[in-house]
Amino acid sequence: MPTDTGALDGDPFRVELVDEDIPTPRRFQVVFDEARIDPDVQKVVRRLVRHGYQAYLVGGCVRDLLLDRRPKDFDVATSARPEEVRELFRNSRIIGRRFRLVHVLFQGGKVIEVATFRRNPKEDSEDGSELLIRSDNAFGVAHEDALRRDFRINALFYDVEARQILDWVGGMEDVRRQVVHTIGDPETRFREDPIRILRALKFAGRLGFAITPDVYDAVVYCRDALALAARPRLSEEILRLLRGGQARRTIYLAWETGVLDVLLPEVSALLYDDRGDDGPGQRLWRVLDYVDRRTAADRPLDDTVLWTLLLLEPMKEACDGVRDRAAAVADFLEPLIDRLA
Repeated sequence: MPTDTGALDGDPFRVELVDEDIPTPRRFQVVFDEARIDPDVQKVVRRLVRHGYQAYLVGGCVRDLLLDRRPKDFDVATSARPEEVRELFRNSRIIGRRFRLVHVLFQGGKVIEVATFRRNPKEDSEDGSELLIRSDNAFGVAHEDALRRDFRINALFYDVEARQILDWVGGMEDVRRQVVHTIGDPETRFREDPIRILRALKFAGRLGFAITPDVYDAVVYCRDALALAARPRLSEEILRLLRGGQARRTIYLAWETGVLDVLLPEVSALLYDDRGDDGPGQRLWRVLDYVDRRTAADRPLDDTVLWTLLLLEPMKEACDGVRDRAAAVADFLEPLIDRLA
């Protein structure tokens, strides 16, 4: 278990303002089990700091360490620009267009992702009328980077040297309460990037957290905005719902909120089926249980198999009683491809 010695001063979940607009974070002295922090990511952070840059562990890895989970990946946020990071690490490459960052490569195919602090690019808009984020390369400073993230539980920064968590947004309280809440107004954040709707469901399902009522209402209200998201991103996020180890719980949340009606109405329709234990809806729930068992046993299914299992029951329903099954399959797949491929 991490040892939390609490905030260094005052109310641990209150963000102070100094110099009018610049927030200062709550700092928590937290000692994690060193064995849970990848030694290579520590090397990356320390080299950046040694060369005069700010550098922190950020996002999901900090959240998972607090929850006594072993992080799958470690991400680093830094004041260094991508070109500066590239100069420090010969074993690295700059990737991405929408979101330029650096992959630092280690033996065995390990990748440490290093991103420059960013701010919300909509602040550059003259009238702020367009919420949908088209680019994400507006560099910023640490607190701006925290404030532009999607959920408070993902906006915690860990200072490896000082062994402190920096919290500008109340993420420590959300981890303690086990809730998912956006940073700022949920509807605004979902319209900025509709993929955040799926991420809210993913974190609630995978972590067993509750979605706060205002965020839940915004998920329902904004679900149609998912049609504006890039189709490859939608497909990838659906797969992440299935890969996370709680596919049944997460797909249930997507169905309950109507998100599944928008993305996969063919699947959603089956879950309303009332034909009992032998009906296609109940068979689909059992398939999702199987997916979760495979993930728990560290025998995950590949993406093609996941899609096949998810779509098998609705495809069988579409072909039921049809003589030309090839044509029925084509008719079934065409709208799916239009939405997600």
